[in-house]
Amino acid sequence: MFLSTFFNGLTLAALLFIMAIGLNLSFGLLRVVNLSHGAFYLFGGYIGLSVLKSTGHWWLGVLCGALVAGGIAAIEEIFFLRRVRGKSTLETLITLSMAIIISDLIVVIWGGNPKMIAIPKALKGFVSLFTVNVPIYNLFLLTFACVIGLGLWLLINKTKMGMIIRAGVDNFEMVSALGINIRLVFTLVFSLAGFMAGMAGVIGGTFLMVAPGEDWRILTYTLLIIIIGGMGSFGGTIIGSIIIGLIFSFGSVYVPQFSLFLMFAPVALTLVIRPKGLFGRTL
Repeated sequence: MFLSTFFNGLTLAALLFIMAIGLNLSFGLLRVVNLSHGAFYLFGGYIGLSVLKSTGHWWLGVLCGALVAGGIAAIEEIFFLRRVRGKSTLETLITLSMAIIISDLIVVIWGGNPKMIAIPKALKGFVSLFTVNVPIYNLFLLTFACVIGLGLWLLINKTKMGMIIRAGVDNFEMVSALGINIRLVFTLVFSLAGFMAGMAGVIGGTFLMVAPGEDWRILTYTLLIIIIGGMGSFGGTIIGSIIIGLIFSFGSVYVPQFSLFLMFAPVALTLVIRPKGLFGRTL
């Protein structure tokens, strides 16, 4: 029971990491509390479900869900957020409005009943690890999150674009003064965050489900991770994802009546001891 719960917690942590690292990038660079991030997740999941039913190709569903969510994120940044740059209240209200619109659109198109995305045949079955039967899909999700994390780390730390992003996180006014098209950087980063949320929606919908309300639930967990790990911190996102994933998994199994309390308790402690998060810094 313990090992099974532990592996389930790590799998959830992997899913939350894919969500949180994208949001943390855009959060750290744009300083926007993107409340539409969860809606991108759920919309991408439903797009992936529709593509899977139409074509039978799961990976095509993942790609389409990610591309559609990334495209919507780009539209939101170019046509709405760019016009109110620096006005935090208006930016937050815009992302909240987009989240509500997308949530209502989901109900209109796909209805209000929960739906499952079928696991592809290649990822079905179980593997025995330490006397525990672990679903192959869970191991895939863990591996996929590691690949995504490594890819983003290389992008941020080993490429010119990553250098610009890191400089923009530290001081985007200075980056703009150097002649770099910071607006384009904003759009690319915000779109990348949406792309990853849509991708996570299909992968997460296969692991959990897609249903109205899941967007707000996954957004809440993602924000808890950022609060614990710290805004703009790659390592903090990893640690925060593991903490929230394991607490949710063990809390749901052993003390389900206190599961929400257990999730928010470390957040409250972090805010008291380290208000900027475990690895956060002033941006």
